Amino acid sequence: MTIFINIDYDYIAKMIRKITSKQDEEKKSRRNQIIVGIVLVVLMLFSILGYSFGTNSGTNTSQIIKYNGYEFTNSGGLWNLNIGGTIFSFVSHPKDAYKTDSSLKSLTSYYGKPLYLYSESQDAESEIYRNLYSVSQKIEYACPTGEICDAGVQEKACADNFIIIREKDNTRISQDEGCIFIEGSQEDLAKIVDGFLLKIMGVN
Repeated sequence: MTIFINIDYDYIAKMIRKITSKQDEEKKSRRNQIIVGIVLVVLMLFSILGYSFGTNSGTNTSQIIKYNGYEFTNSGGLWNLNIGGTIFSFVSHPKDAYKTDSSLKSLTSYYGKPLYLYSESQDAESEIYRNLYSVSQKIEYACPTGEICDAGVQEKACADNFIIIREKDNTRISQDEGCIFIEGSQEDLAKIVDGFLLKIMGVN
């Protein structure tokens, strides 16, 4: 008895191709998963390294220096000085602050007393407020006698503590009774004010 088996070779070939293509797809999928995993691991490593370097660089910018026997700490772009528990902050490196030989009353003359201020520089004005606000009883804007100021601004002579900051061609720090005159170019006034502050604190 002869048995004839009808074999559909085309069908078998299609099935083999399907099985092969499935195996290839699985291989490609596994390969892609491995590649994605490696990329993620590399990115995580770079992120950790970047954070580490960023933290270290941030730590390095917070430096401490000694200047004339005083310790200054650089933090947030300001040079901080602790005197008797009070923190004073300056935009200038203490070595770069303006030096003056003028005789000026000391910081103790400002404690608990009203301070009047006239300034032609916002940066210089900020230096005064930041450093003398906690020392003085109050800081008020005032107009020097003979100066034209905004309406409502009180006029003051030199009977009280009065700091007058003006833009001038020549640099100068001087005192006349209760008035302190700080003068210089607009770009240098903050540095000159820092020199005045370090002088009355006894640092310079």
